Amino acid sequence: MQPITDTNDKLQLNLSFAGYTSQGIKDINQDAFSAFTPSERDVKLKGITLCVADGISSSDRSHEASNTAVTSFINDYYSTPQTWSVKKSAAQVLQALNSWLYHQGRGDFSQQNSLVTTFSAVVFKSTTAHIFHIGDTRIYRWRNDSLELLTRDHTHNYQGQKNILYRALGIDPLLEVDHSVTDIEPGDMFLLTSDGVHDYIDEKNLHSFLSVKHLSLATCAKSLVDYALNQGSSDNLTCLITKVENTPNANLDEIHRSLTKRVIPPAMRQGNKIDHYYVEKVIHAGSRSHVYLVRDLETKKLCVLKAPSQNFAENLHYLDGFINEQWIGQTIDHKSIMKIYPHDKNSNFLYHVCEYIQGISLRDWMRENPNPSIVKIRPIIESLIKALRVLQRLNIVHRDLKPENVLIDHENNVKLIDFGTVKVDSLTEIANQLQDECPAGTAGYTAPEYFFGETGCHQSDIFSLGVIIYEMLSAKLPFTDLNHQGKVTRYYSDWSYISLKTFSPDIPTWLDLTVQKACHPDPKHRYSAMSELSRDLNRPNPTFLEDHRKKPLIERNPVLVWRSISIILMVIVLVQFFWMSQNT
Repeated sequence: MQPITDTNDKLQLNLSFAGYTSQGIKDINQDAFSAFTPSERDVKLKGITLCVADGISSSDRSHEASNTAVTSFINDYYSTPQTWSVKKSAAQVLQALNSWLYHQGRGDFSQQNSLVTTFSAVVFKSTTAHIFHIGDTRIYRWRNDSLELLTRDHTHNYQGQKNILYRALGIDPLLEVDHSVTDIEPGDMFLLTSDGVHDYIDEKNLHSFLSVKHLSLATCAKSLVDYALNQGSSDNLTCLITKVENTPNANLDEIHRSLTKRVIPPAMRQGNKIDHYYVEKVIHAGSRSHVYLVRDLETKKLCVLKAPSQNFAENLHYLDGFINEQWIGQTIDHKSIMKIYPHDKNSNFLYHVCEYIQGISLRDWMRENPNPSIVKIRPIIESLIKALRVLQRLNIVHRDLKPENVLIDHENNVKLIDFGTVKVDSLTEIANQLQDECPAGTAGYTAPEYFFGETGCHQSDIFSLGVIIYEMLSAKLPFTDLNHQGKVTRYYSDWSYISLKTFSPDIPTWLDLTVQKACHPDPKHRYSAMSELSRDLNRPNPTFLEDHRKKPLIERNPVLVWRSISIILMVIVLVQFFWMSQNT
């Protein structure tokens, strides 16, 4: 019956919390609660977590279920990829936890030994509280002297019995979790309680306890439990309270200082040195960035150093993406994703040091291999699909797929590079993230939904991949570039696919239809999964061919139709000309 307390005032998101639990008049405490503040980096990406669980009283193992729920949720939640959103991370953990409790508790088919528990959790991230709830534990928010219940009890009355639980962890193999989000402000308090507390304290009395300003959180939590016990509570009692001390509130000036605290190095030439890197060769010098082949003077290894251009010294959105790129390259460990090494903390300069990849860009490969067969490009595309699926599993969208951002070694292995415009779900949940001022990507490869204000999803990368496949087979792009024409693309119908057979008549119809679906302007008609695209690139899809045969000739082969019409019109003109010449 000892309270727990924790205060951390060093983080941008700063919470104080305290909890108290009691078995009450029962022989065993079937309630459990936990609160956890991770490292500063994880607070930013994963948040701070509080949760309460209440095992059902009809089971002898309910205390095992509740303790397993709170400990496993916190341990497993922080083990999910840092790139996942709060919702996806929590949902995956709760689904796995529910499955384990259900199958372990049903081992002897006895309700007395079932592992069933209610569960309520709040994940505080940035300026948002993410709420996950199953059962009849509760979460309240106290703000500006007002108390609000944020959850609903999953109970009903049945045959004269009140508060019969119909939803909980471990009660059913299929889990339905209430999920909601709400904003948080400094001064907010969140109250998590088991039914042994809130069933015996009405909201008026809850209001009275929370409005006493001189009470510490620990004293308040214990006082609420004691009051409910004195009111005749016959159940276990648990109360967990947190107070929002501070939320991230950086203004634009603070963001600017954070992003520009390191100096962008000047453009360098062969023979220059920066920190402990010697410039062997200038690989690329563009308006956005400079890329160099360098030798690490400490390890003697060749690396690639990438630095922003001075032109972008005041472009906060670009600098934000550049810094995120380094994190992505360090976070993902896969042979098809370019590695970026940790930055020297003692350096005053802003740059990345990446692995040196001996190979050529896909753009150069296309120049060296004009009009390749599908057999020749298939290994490259398959390798690229594998790389993109790595990103997809991590909830990352590349958003700038193009031949220049794909490197190929002598064995046709692919390395995906350039993560400056990627979308990471966990980062989009953070307040004060700089918003895109223009569509992500490169003209010709950018998915249409970006022009309609969407942030993009993995299907957007499928579109760009479809364009790349099209270009590898035809050396052309599948759509007229509407932006270069100064047109505003308001509708998907503005994008008209040009059949591959227009440029390469020998291309099989099934392959043309596959590429057409991959880069369909409307995401609803595009491939929904990389695996589907991979399958259809390896063998003809009979459904495509059947649907294609049913279409009118004008849709199946518009080029043939218009050529035929042109020939007919020309014949008519020649006949008329001949007839007129004979009659003059």
